[in-house]
Amino acid sequence: MPEGGDAGYLYILRRGLEHAAWLSVHGEGKQQGLAARFVEYILQRAKEEGEEVYKKVEKIIDEGKARDSLTLNGFEMEVEANGEKYMVKVIDGGAVEEGEGGRKLLRIRITAEVDGVRRDYEIVYRYEGNAAVGRAVARADAPGGKEADAKRLAAVIKALTGREPKVYRREDGTIIINATEGI
Repeated sequence: MPEGGDAGYLYILRRGLEHAAWLSVHGEGKQQGLAARFVEYILQRAKEEGEEVYKKVEKIIDEGKARDSLTLNGFEMEVEANGEKYMVKVIDGGAVEEGEGGRKLLRIRITAEVDGVRRDYEIVYRYEGNAAVGRAVARADAPGGKEADAKRLAAVIKALTGREPKVYRREDGTIIINATEGI
Protein backbone atom coordinates (compact mmCIF):
# COMPACT_ATOMS: atom_id res chain seq x y z
CA MET A 1 0.00 0.00 0.00
CA PRO A 2 1.23 3.49 -0.72
CA GLU A 3 2.14 5.64 2.28
CA GLY A 4 -0.79 7.43 3.87
CA GLY A 5 -3.34 5.01 2.39
CA ASP A 6 -3.47 6.92 -0.91
CA ALA A 7 -4.43 5.25 -4.15
CA GLY A 8 -1.55 3.58 -5.94
CA TYR A 9 -0.76 1.78 -9.15
CA LEU A 10 0.20 -1.77 -9.87
CA TYR A 11 2.10 -2.59 -13.06
CA ILE A 12 1.20 -6.06 -14.32
CA LEU A 13 3.42 -7.67 -16.91
CA ARG A 14 1.90 -9.77 -19.68
CA ARG A 15 3.46 -12.89 -18.18
CA GLY A 16 1.90 -12.16 -14.79
CA LEU A 17 -1.54 -11.73 -16.32
CA GLU A 18 -1.13 -14.98 -18.29
CA HIS A 19 -0.17 -16.76 -15.07
CA ALA A 20 -3.15 -15.32 -13.19
CA ALA A 21 -5.42 -16.51 -16.01
CA TRP A 22 -3.79 -19.95 -15.87
CA LEU A 23 -4.36 -20.07 -12.09
CA SER A 24 -8.01 -19.10 -12.57
CA VAL A 25 -8.46 -22.36 -14.51
CA HIS A 26 -5.79 -24.71 -13.15
CA GLY A 27 -5.28 -23.41 -9.60
CA GLU A 28 -6.68 -25.10 -6.53
CA GLY A 29 -9.13 -23.97 -3.87
CA LYS A 30 -8.85 -20.41 -2.63
CA GLN A 31 -6.00 -19.67 -5.04
CA GLN A 32 -8.20 -20.45 -8.05
CA GLY A 33 -11.05 -18.29 -6.76
CA LEU A 34 -8.79 -15.31 -6.04
CA ALA A 35 -7.16 -15.59 -9.47
CA ALA A 36 -10.58 -15.80 -11.19
CA ARG A 37 -11.79 -12.66 -9.37
CA PHE A 38 -8.55 -10.85 -10.24
CA VAL A 39 -8.88 -11.77 -13.93
CA GLU A 40 -12.50 -10.59 -13.99
CA TYR A 41 -11.45 -7.30 -12.36
CA ILE A 42 -8.71 -6.76 -14.96
CA LEU A 43 -11.20 -7.47 -17.77
CA GLN A 44 -13.66 -4.99 -16.25
CA ARG A 45 -10.98 -2.29 -16.01
CA ALA A 46 -9.84 -3.00 -19.58
CA LYS A 47 -13.42 -2.61 -20.82
CA GLU A 48 -13.54 0.84 -19.16
CA GLU A 49 -10.42 1.81 -21.13
CA GLY A 50 -11.99 0.97 -24.47
CA GLU A 51 -12.56 -1.81 -26.97
CA GLU A 52 -8.94 -1.98 -28.21
CA VAL A 53 -7.52 -2.39 -24.69
CA TYR A 54 -10.22 -4.92 -23.81
CA LYS A 55 -9.45 -7.09 -26.86
CA LYS A 56 -5.72 -7.05 -26.11
CA VAL A 57 -6.25 -8.04 -22.47
CA GLU A 58 -8.80 -10.69 -23.44
CA LYS A 59 -6.30 -12.26 -25.86
CA ILE A 60 -3.62 -12.41 -23.14
CA ILE A 61 -6.07 -14.00 -20.70
CA ASP A 62 -7.24 -16.54 -23.28
CA GLU A 63 -3.62 -17.54 -24.00
CA GLY A 64 -2.95 -17.93 -20.28
CA LYS A 65 -6.03 -20.09 -19.74
CA ALA A 66 -5.13 -22.28 -22.73
CA ARG A 67 -1.75 -23.28 -21.30
CA ASP A 68 -1.74 -26.63 -19.55
CA SER A 69 1.30 -27.63 -17.54
CA LEU A 70 0.41 -31.31 -17.43
CA THR A 71 0.03 -32.24 -21.08
CA LEU A 72 1.21 -30.94 -24.42
CA ASN A 73 -0.75 -33.40 -26.55
CA GLY A 74 -3.28 -31.71 -28.80
CA PHE A 75 -2.02 -28.17 -28.12
CA GLU A 76 -2.53 -25.94 -31.18
CA MET A 77 -1.75 -22.27 -31.65
CA GLU A 78 -0.96 -19.81 -34.40
CA VAL A 79 2.07 -17.82 -33.37
CA GLU A 80 4.31 -15.13 -34.81
CA ALA A 81 8.02 -15.81 -34.48
CA ASN A 82 10.98 -14.59 -36.50
CA GLY A 83 8.60 -12.04 -38.06
CA GLU A 84 6.55 -14.84 -39.66
CA LYS A 85 3.30 -16.60 -38.71
CA TYR A 86 3.34 -20.32 -37.98
CA MET A 87 0.65 -22.86 -37.11
CA VAL A 88 2.01 -25.04 -34.30
CA LYS A 89 0.38 -28.38 -33.42
CA VAL A 90 1.92 -30.41 -30.59
CA ILE A 91 1.42 -34.11 -31.14
CA ASP A 92 3.27 -35.49 -28.12
CA GLY A 93 5.78 -34.49 -25.51
CA GLY A 94 7.39 -35.39 -22.25
CA ALA A 95 10.28 -34.72 -19.93
CA VAL A 96 12.93 -36.94 -18.39
CA GLU A 97 15.36 -35.99 -15.64
CA GLU A 98 18.80 -37.54 -16.11
CA GLY A 99 22.21 -37.42 -14.53
CA GLU A 100 25.23 -36.59 -16.64
CA GLY A 101 28.71 -36.70 -15.13
CA GLY A 102 27.32 -36.09 -11.65
CA ARG A 103 25.20 -33.21 -12.95
CA LYS A 104 21.43 -33.34 -13.35
CA LEU A 105 19.75 -32.28 -16.53
CA LEU A 106 16.20 -32.19 -17.85
CA ARG A 107 15.48 -33.41 -21.38
CA ILE A 108 12.21 -32.20 -22.89
CA ARG A 109 11.10 -34.02 -26.02
CA ILE A 110 8.36 -32.56 -28.17
CA THR A 111 6.84 -33.96 -31.35
CA ALA A 112 5.24 -31.07 -33.19
CA GLU A 113 3.95 -30.14 -36.59
CA VAL A 114 4.78 -26.61 -37.69
CA ASP A 115 3.12 -25.48 -40.92
CA GLY A 116 2.73 -29.11 -41.99
CA VAL A 117 6.29 -30.21 -41.14
CA ARG A 118 6.38 -32.86 -38.40
CA ARG A 119 9.58 -33.10 -36.33
CA ASP A 120 10.86 -34.46 -33.04
CA TYR A 121 12.55 -31.73 -31.01
CA GLU A 122 14.66 -31.97 -27.89
CA ILE A 123 15.51 -29.19 -25.45
CA VAL A 124 18.10 -29.90 -22.76
CA TYR A 125 18.18 -27.91 -19.52
CA ARG A 126 21.39 -27.90 -17.44
CA TYR A 127 22.33 -26.00 -14.33
CA GLU A 128 25.00 -23.40 -15.00
CA GLY A 129 25.79 -21.52 -11.82
CA ASN A 130 22.45 -20.74 -10.20
CA ALA A 131 20.40 -20.85 -13.41
CA ALA A 132 18.80 -23.58 -15.48
CA VAL A 133 19.92 -23.03 -19.06
CA GLY A 134 17.92 -24.60 -21.88
CA ARG A 135 19.31 -25.12 -25.35
CA ALA A 136 18.41 -27.00 -28.50
CA VAL A 137 20.36 -27.55 -31.69
CA ALA A 138 18.85 -27.16 -35.16
CA ARG A 139 19.39 -30.22 -37.31
CA ALA A 140 20.69 -30.22 -40.87
CA ASP A 141 18.61 -33.29 -41.81
CA ALA A 142 15.37 -31.35 -41.26
CA PRO A 143 13.26 -30.32 -44.27
CA GLY A 144 14.66 -26.98 -45.43
CA GLY A 145 17.89 -27.44 -43.48
CA LYS A 146 19.15 -26.06 -40.18
CA GLU A 147 17.80 -22.54 -40.68
CA ALA A 148 14.25 -23.74 -41.31
CA ASP A 149 14.47 -26.20 -38.40
CA ALA A 150 15.61 -23.42 -36.06
CA LYS A 151 12.71 -21.17 -37.12
CA ARG A 152 10.17 -23.95 -36.59
CA LEU A 153 11.55 -24.86 -33.16
CA ALA A 154 11.54 -21.17 -32.17
CA ALA A 155 7.85 -21.08 -33.14
CA VAL A 156 7.15 -24.18 -31.00
CA ILE A 157 8.91 -22.62 -28.00
CA LYS A 158 7.07 -19.33 -28.42
CA ALA A 159 3.71 -21.12 -28.73
CA LEU A 160 4.35 -23.08 -25.53
CA THR A 161 5.97 -20.35 -23.42
CA GLY A 162 4.78 -17.09 -24.92
CA ARG A 163 8.40 -15.96 -25.31
CA GLU A 164 10.48 -15.98 -28.47
CA PRO A 165 13.84 -17.66 -27.94
CA LYS A 166 17.13 -16.27 -29.15
CA VAL A 167 18.67 -18.12 -32.07
CA TYR A 168 22.36 -17.82 -32.82
CA ARG A 169 24.99 -19.46 -35.00
CA ARG A 170 28.30 -20.65 -33.58
CA GLU A 171 31.55 -20.35 -35.51
CA ASP A 172 31.34 -24.02 -36.53
CA GLY A 173 27.95 -23.39 -38.21
CA THR A 174 25.86 -25.02 -35.46
CA ILE A 175 22.59 -23.16 -34.86
CA ILE A 176 21.63 -22.95 -31.16
CA ILE A 177 18.16 -22.09 -29.91
CA ASN A 178 18.31 -20.60 -26.40
CA ALA A 179 15.19 -21.74 -24.52
CA THR A 180 16.26 -20.28 -21.18
CA GLU A 181 13.95 -18.36 -18.84
CA GLY A 182 14.48 -14.62 -19.20
CA ILE A 183 15.64 -14.83 -22.81
